[in-house]
Amino acid sequence: MVTSTSSIPTTARNKTVLFALSLALIMYVDRVALAQAAPFIRTDLGLTQVQMGWVFTTFGWAYALFEIPGGWLGDRFGSRKVLMRIVIWWSAFTALTGLAWNHASLLATQALFGAGEAGCFPNLTRVLATWLPKGEREKAQARLWLATRMGAALTPVIVMVLLRYMGLNWRMAFFIFSLLGVGWAIAFFRWYRDDPSKHPEVNAAELALLPPPRETASVSHFPIRQILSNGSIVLLCIQYACVAYGWWFYVTWLPTYVREMRGTGIQMHPILLAIFTGMPLLFGGVGCLVSGALAPRLAKRFGSVTIARRILAITGFVGASLSIVLFIQVHDPYKAMFVLGMAGFLNDFIMPAAWASTMDKGGRYAGTVSGFMNMVGGIAGASSATIVGYILRATDNDWTVALYVSASIYMVGAFCWLFIDPHTPMEQPT
Repeated sequence: MVTSTSSIPTTARNKTVLFALSLALIMYVDRVALAQAAPFIRTDLGLTQVQMGWVFTTFGWAYALFEIPGGWLGDRFGSRKVLMRIVIWWSAFTALTGLAWNHASLLATQALFGAGEAGCFPNLTRVLATWLPKGEREKAQARLWLATRMGAALTPVIVMVLLRYMGLNWRMAFFIFSLLGVGWAIAFFRWYRDDPSKHPEVNAAELALLPPPRETASVSHFPIRQILSNGSIVLLCIQYACVAYGWWFYVTWLPTYVREMRGTGIQMHPILLAIFTGMPLLFGGVGCLVSGALAPRLAKRFGSVTIARRILAITGFVGASLSIVLFIQVHDPYKAMFVLGMAGFLNDFIMPAAWASTMDKGGRYAGTVSGFMNMVGGIAGASSATIVGYILRATDNDWTVALYVSASIYMVGAFCWLFIDPHTPMEQPT
């Protein structure tokens, strides 16, 4: 439904990006709330560190296993219907998390919560692949991941305000967070269209900027052979596992580490402590913006999207690894958290390059390809949450070992990028 013949493009695609950014923020508020409430949950439900690790892992495994189905459903039936349903689903189980009464019930709600959130980013990736010209994709992905980091960074402060200063318990906090997703789902379903040509706010000039229908059309089969036979996609998945392994520490164990290891829980004001635990996430958001801004400039300078993305990703991996090693050596808690913030900053140098690559290589299978990558990352992240718990038990709470493992895994990700072609579509035009 193209409504105007004006030569000036309309900007409906910008509203689509805003919907994507707001959902990314909401998703991470809901997701990170568990880590911030973990000390209170452990006390109320009498959980050990290992049991809490399994709660994080249960979410992570469900999140990982439903990534590909969630992405493929969007490719097959359109992101409008799929996103509306999964956002309402996970919002319901965000609220039900507050009703958990023991370890088993908490595991169940987190498994179902993770299954719902799994389809979010694959479907948002398809939305952006459908609604954005290729030259705007890295910038949009940078903003998208900035939103996730802002949500994750602000959640510690929000949870602290709700629990300590508004007199609410952790159960009521989860109910409040659940309302955000429900509101978003209703607004998105009313405004969004899977086919931009059918949106009343899109004119012919804007439509001409967007990818042709053949690159974003719905699909009928599952491209597992194409994905597994494409070496660059396989390496994209492996490098994303390396990102996720290190990054999950920030959203699972970091609040506990700061309180127990750095000894800042007594000296710091609770709000300041919450800000510190969110610092790697907040710095990471800035890293996304910087990387997204540098990508087109580097591509222009070197005449290659591939070289530009390799430079940014390898810089991120190596820098994050070295930052963690330095963090271990710094004893002053304020300086140490700044260094860990830089690890988050460099970690997220990788994100725009990785996710824009799934859009370019996936084409009309962008949801499935990004879901495949995010699934592998989710498995690695979920495993890291449990592995850290077992490392702490085996080493009598020696956090240093766990941190060195993360630093080493980052270097594996840098190695992968030496061989990735992040730009050539897996499905060549006939």
